[in-house]
Amino acid sequence: MSLLARVTPAVVAALVRVLATTLRLRISGAERLAAAWAAGRPLIYVVWHGRILMVPWTNAWLRRTRGARRAAVLVSRSADGEIMARFVARFGLPTIRGSSSRGGMEAIRALAAAIRRGEDVAIVPDGPRGPSERVQPGAVALAALTGAPIVPLAFAARPARRLASWDRFLVPLPFARGAVAFGEPLPVARNADREQARERVEQALHEVTAAADRLVSA
Repeated sequence: MSLLARVTPAVVAALVRVLATTLRLRISGAERLAAAWAAGRPLIYVVWHGRILMVPWTNAWLRRTRGARRAAVLVSRSADGEIMARFVARFGLPTIRGSSSRGGMEAIRALAAAIRRGEDVAIVPDGPRGPSERVQPGAVALAALTGAPIVPLAFAARPARRLASWDRFLVPLPFARGAVAFGEPLPVARNADREQARERVEQALHEVTAAADRLVSA
């Protein structure tokens, strides 16, 4: 790994922390998860790839203020995934390596093992390469296998810059209004129709993302 790739996670994490101190942040839906957090019931968080920049910091903040738990983050085995793993580690989050294209079954087994230990996990269901805002089947399969519900999660900010990347990556501007929104936990029965469940999760994730966007537009 190049020197730039080794240094980038620390620099970006520091910039995210500084940026976060300027945001006017609103939280929506956390009360839905308080009982699960208190009881130690594991959850599967899903968030779109284009909204992930502030999510590791948000988890750290919610651990301090709302009783949330750490979530093991699924990260690809690519070079970009290594940078992401080092970035989220700066916020105290463990990672599980793999993706739908590389190490998929191994990753599902590792995620399932974490859930059975009572840990939360986080998946970017349209990563690492897209298509953008299209849920891939891994999160649904994991929920059906383990019984842990899927929690749609979104981050929004205004004003913000959307990069010219495949996911239109969102970067809040300093002193922006920020919002974190949690949707209703979605259980997936072991014998559920996987495509119907996938569509339900995708729709819920679109809805919670729209809700977060509304919070910063009000």
